[in-house]
Amino acid sequence: MQVAYDEIGLLVGLECHQQLATRDKLFCSCEPELFKGEPEISFLRRLRPTQSELGQVDPAAFFEFQKGVKIIYEASNETSCLVEMDEEPPHELNSEALEIALTVSLMVNAKPVDEVHVMRKTVIDGSNTTGFQRTCVVALDGMMEVDGKRVPIQHISLEEDAARKMAEEGSLIRYRIDRLGVPLIEVTTAPVITSPKEAEKVALAIGQILRATGKVKRGIGTIRQDLNVSIRNGALMEIKGVQELDLVSKVVEYEINRQLKLLEIRTELMKRGLREEDIKENSLDVTPVFRQTNCSVIKKAVEQNGCVLSVRLPKFAGLLRIELAPGIRLGSEMAERARFWGRVGGIFHTDELPAYGITENEVYQLMRSTRAEEQDCVVFVADIEENAVDALKAVVQRAREALTGVPEETRAANADGTTRYMRPRPGAARMYPETDVPPIQVAESYLGTLRSRMPELPEDRMNRLMKQYGINEKLAVQLLGSEYVDLFESIAKKVSVSPTVIAAMLTETLKGLRRDGVDIERVSNEQIMEAFELIESGKTTKEALPALIVWLAKHEKARATQAVEEIGLTTISREEIENMIDSLISKNTMVIREQKDRAFGILMGMMMREVRGRAKAETVSEILKDKLAKVLGR
Repeated sequence: MQVAYDEIGLLVGLECHQQLATRDKLFCSCEPELFKGEPEISFLRRLRPTQSELGQVDPAAFFEFQKGVKIIYEASNETSCLVEMDEEPPHELNSEALEIALTVSLMVNAKPVDEVHVMRKTVIDGSNTTGFQRTCVVALDGMMEVDGKRVPIQHISLEEDAARKMAEEGSLIRYRIDRLGVPLIEVTTAPVITSPKEAEKVALAIGQILRATGKVKRGIGTIRQDLNVSIRNGALMEIKGVQELDLVSKVVEYEINRQLKLLEIRTELMKRGLREEDIKENSLDVTPVFRQTNCSVIKKAVEQNGCVLSVRLPKFAGLLRIELAPGIRLGSEMAERARFWGRVGGIFHTDELPAYGITENEVYQLMRSTRAEEQDCVVFVADIEENAVDALKAVVQRAREALTGVPEETRAANADGTTRYMRPRPGAARMYPETDVPPIQVAESYLGTLRSRMPELPEDRMNRLMKQYGINEKLAVQLLGSEYVDLFESIAKKVSVSPTVIAAMLTETLKGLRRDGVDIERVSNEQIMEAFELIESGKTTKEALPALIVWLAKHEKARATQAVEEIGLTTISREEIENMIDSLISKNTMVIREQKDRAFGILMGMMMREVRGRAKAETVSEILKDKLAKVLGR
């Protein structure tokens, strides 16, 4: 679907969150690392929303409270203390983290504040033991230039990361608080981005600035983008948790299409003459219709003293199956609301029936029971009565919102670039001062010191990488967009392997392996460095690198030399290569006779599969060409 972004009034703002590589957490001296063993401590909490100083309750906080969940927090003594457990006041703000945030501020021409004041931001989803997140503004009114366009930076903040969710079992959620309190920097742009590709470029540029400090963590989960997306006549949508840079443009594209489709649905409903008051909350018990059903979900619910409740959505026929984004329909958005508000597994609706063991006759009886007409859609839920009633109320609310077009909400990003309902948009009544952390003055003399030791800017570094190491612009850009640019320079200075080979491996090869499911974050910089030292010494070849990385990812903290021995990647001698080629030629005389010069490509492929990283491609190619020339009489 081709979209003219200027015609639909697309505006995107970015909030980039990056974990900082500091010695301590933001408000205590615990190690900012994740633990992998069994927890030493666990405790149970339930969080409740409170009124702000203005007597208001944040709608997002109230929404989370309505779920009625209980939270078990898990901890280890090395990565958590009483501060994370909310049993001890926070310590002073981490000065190392503040210095990094101020350095980034100066790099994007932002104006540091005179005093840093820590605030509390209400968070009631259980990801923080306190019910709020501590955050502070460090600088305002910055500016970056991306492809010749000025992108204002509204503010740069420092905040604590949240606990990480480990499991969700009904109304019980398990969190580990090792990540809670890890320092995060947040860089927020103005909503001036006008295309999906531009959003990706701006996110990349911000990431390059952050990595230029040399003080940020690397790996999946250490950087997250939140997007604020709006179009004309649509709504401002907050999309949280985009972890892959490549997904940024896709998330924006999908959200544009989603909002445009929702606006089309609104137009169709208006054409059909639907009014908001026509959509009624009255749910009807239609359990008798499904007494003899073959649908396992309904059968199980009824057998467990549940019921089947339905609601009629007038003039909605055919609209619930309209695809808003890949795999996302209006019906699935209603199901998301039903799951959150009604604690049910999902919904059924007549737009998708007969299916799931529900027969055509049952659909007919359902339509009769609810007095539904041809243009109507019937939604029904099988669960205990309380849950079914709440679920259908949520469905009716979402149906009413379809008449207004696009509802404002907070959505979470999925791994494929689509999004799902997360909660209502937060209100203004969610920030209040943190009284346990004193304000910090930012002296001009201190800023002067930071200016004097500013890191190299990404554009300057890119030009230097190309000039100093002879790599092309594409590889230089990829390096700056990766987490390995510092490692590249360390390796290139230490070993005599071609810088182009090093750069390609740290960008294209690792990216390909990650895409194939290899957990490359488990491979340390030291292991990668050792792998290149083995190549330099001739103990293995550059062709062995992918196999080495795959093995090292499965054997954390193992030596690269061990990998070479374990998977048989030790370099073979020239004499062995010659013997292998002689054998290959003798077995393929017919191929050589028929293919002549083209036989080289065939035999080269066979040889490289045979040596599998144990010989340099250049050496194999040289010997094979020489021997083939003799066979062909040249």
